[in-house]
Amino acid sequence: MAFRGERFNNKFYIAITVFIFVLIALTVLFSGNQLTKAYIDIKFLDTYLDNGWIDSGERIGDERFFGLEKQFSYKYVIDKESDSLYPAFLTVTSIKTFFMMNEEELLEKTIDTIYDAAKNNNITIDNISKYSGSRTLYNSHQSVFVIFNGTDLSSGLNESVKIIGENWNCPRSSTSIICIGVAQVTSNSNSLTVENLAHWSEIIGDDRGTFNEHYTSYNFINPNGLIFNVKCH
Repeated sequence: MAFRGERFNNKFYIAITVFIFVLIALTVLFSGNQLTKAYIDIKFLDTYLDNGWIDSGERIGDERFFGLEKQFSYKYVIDKESDSLYPAFLTVTSIKTFFMMNEEELLEKTIDTIYDAAKNNNITIDNISKYSGSRTLYNSHQSVFVIFNGTDLSSGLNESVKIIGENWNCPRSSTSIICIGVAQVTSNSNSLTVENLAHWSEIIGDDRGTFNEHYTSYNFINPNGLIFNVKCH
């Protein structure tokens, strides 16, 4: 009987040891999975880009898989009191996963996010207008971007919009970043049908608002571009 008791005790101690080991492993795992939130510094908005851009105060956070996957978004918008004719917004989303997404996965998620944003804002996307490329940001990260033209149907006046999705991985914070920018460039309700690229230019950081293949040259970089100045580490 004593022998059986010893075997029971051994199994009990082994089970306790395994439980403690698993508990420690999970504690280390979750403590190391803190999300570094990418954002645009408010001083940058106030000092260098006083054309109506504000932090909307809107925050969207989400956790999945027992906290092993985290996501958090800031949203920046054009203040309606500053400019009600050409609305625009930019979301900066940080994503933390147990294994960082590769470039293809991140780009696919970015494009999916663009289509979701367009659907939620009653915007149709012109797929033929798609343009993609890459650039080096102020934070030294190499990003990939994709751009579409679209039409905002919400007002019934078919306003022209431009859309960008830009993403990169930040190894220093082990975080993936997705930026989605949308700018209305016409104001048909005010008989302003000629494209106004001011807010679009501020989103992408191109003084000419074209963001074409020539943008790969630093000669055309506007250091005040919103996405260009996102902080992620």
